[in-house]
Amino acid sequence: MNGCYPNAWIAYRILLTIPVIVASAERSFSKLKLIKSYLQSTMSQERLNGLAMLSIEKDLVEKLEYSSLVETFATKNARRVIFQ
Repeated sequence: MNGCYPNAWIAYRILLTIPVIVASAERSFSKLKLIKSYLQSTMSQERLNGLAMLSIEKDLVEKLEYSSLVETFATKNARRVIFQ
């Protein structure tokens, strides 16, 4: 193959030496690194974890209907009993 198709042989060698990576895992870690470096000094660990999850699950967050979430939250808070 080296003699018949030298350019194809070079392309195959280059292609076979490129490491296979998992882009989604690297993207998750890079998002976490960006969030931590920007907000680490001002936020608690729990809030930082929540922001990381929102950043990683961006596709799911974009599909949320905020009006229904606010309505559900408002009805749950209306059930509180005020003791005097």
